[in-house]
Amino acid sequence: MQPHREDQPHREDRLPARDAAPEPGGTPSRRRSWRRASQVVVILVSLPVLVLAVSGIALYLYGLGTPSPGAVTRGRDAVWLGHAWVDGRNGDAQVAALAARLRGTGVSDLYVHTGPFQVDGTLPTSLYPRAGWAADALRQALPGVRVHAWLGQRLDPGLMDLSSARTRDNIVRTAAQVMTAGFDGVHYNFEPLDSGDVGLLDVLDRTRAVLPRGRLLSLSVHQLEPLPGLSTASELVLGRAALWTAGYLREVARRLDQVAIMTYDTAQPTQALFSGYVRRQTALALAAVPPSTTLLIGVPAYHEPTWTHHPSAETMRASIRGVRLGIGGDPRPSFGVAVYVDFTATAADWDGYRRDWGAPG
Repeated sequence: MQPHREDQPHREDRLPARDAAPEPGGTPSRRRSWRRASQVVVILVSLPVLVLAVSGIALYLYGLGTPSPGAVTRGRDAVWLGHAWVDGRNGDAQVAALAARLRGTGVSDLYVHTGPFQVDGTLPTSLYPRAGWAADALRQALPGVRVHAWLGQRLDPGLMDLSSARTRDNIVRTAAQVMTAGFDGVHYNFEPLDSGDVGLLDVLDRTRAVLPRGRLLSLSVHQLEPLPGLSTASELVLGRAALWTAGYLREVARRLDQVAIMTYDTAQPTQALFSGYVRRQTALALAAVPPSTTLLIGVPAYHEPTWTHHPSAETMRASIRGVRLGIGGDPRPSFGVAVYVDFTATAADWDGYRRDWGAPG
């Protein structure tokens, strides 16, 4: 608003008299309507820009600071491994190479891609003929490491439907089926999965019931809403609750031994903003996940550019920095990072993981 000056006429002095002749451009009321409409358009166009600017500043500020010296690996890290480990493409040479990469690090769990599920929740055993060999070979090469069956499928229209009781029955049966190959646990990955999905809770409860005693249940989960209410907003705009609420994550996590937040594909354009984003996600997850459940923050080790993933921004170094800032001085032992994924990780990724996250104390 412009400051008032004595030589400026008041609003009512600027209006034409009622009996004045119409001016070009229509009646005064019509001109005022067009003016209001133009102002609304300007606001609607400017609002997203303003939101992006404010969020960018906030993320940049989140990325500032010095990580705590104690913000290092607690020996509870994980790595997602590709399907080549169970279909016969990998052998002894690949086992030796992976063991060399991981020996002396904080990696305690390996999620080996054993699916994907068929859309009805079944899984032919022909998809993982070497699973038993892989589980034994990896445990022998890395004593103390646990090997999990990574099972997932897309939930897009026409694909898997967790609202189907029959599909959920098949998923649970498949979880019991793959355990006969000698895995130490089941790791689920369903995408996209909306916040509040009750079908998932049913799958987790029933999977827990069929797992042999001592076997682990884990899940890859979506990112959390940075501010309360954004999950509802995303549902109104996108038609789905793409961002999870802290309450739903808490409900999911209490059913699990391990939960891994997929903190990548964020569309952040710079390392500073990505570090700030990861810091925020880490802090929110720490507040939501009970200490009895191991919390893992997913860190990217893949380099394909997409509109949601800028490899120059979503680096191992930027990700680990965000994790370290987010955990601060939290002493909980049940915390780690999860590296995605072995077959795209470079030597620089592994070096960054070792250098910036450290080794178990």
